[in-house]
Amino acid sequence: MDSQLIEIRTGGREAVVDLTDEIAAFLRSAGAGDGLLNVWVPHATAGLAVIETGAGSDTDLLAALRDLLPADDRWSHRHGSPGHGRDHVLPAIVAPSMSVPVLDGSTALGTWQSVCLVDTNGDNPVRSVRLSYLPG
Repeated sequence: MDSQLIEIRTGGREAVVDLTDEIAAFLRSAGAGDGLLNVWVPHATAGLAVIETGAGSDTDLLAALRDLLPADDRWSHRHGSPGHGRDHVLPAIVAPSMSVPVLDGSTALGTWQSVCLVDTNGDNPVRSVRLSYLPG
């Protein structure tokens, strides 16, 4: 198995960050053929999504998460910025890991699909993402 930890800068704001280019570079460096890519976010306040980016779906996702998980004082978890408890609930809704098939060295995603980091926690401007390739 090949595995690499990459660093993603979210800028300390809510963000959906497309990881497609980083994933493609990792698969090239691993000499990937057919297999599985596991993507893992080792943080208690971030997740991963397969979503279309650039056409508004990424901002729609953040808006939906704000509606579903408002940044107010309802949360029992209360350290950090006001409403930070919602960030700790996020990974139960937007999972912190996923597996993606790899065929002939490329992810088997649909035309408009991208693997994205979803981060609602403005307290952490830098995130780690672990990419692991398991050959078939």
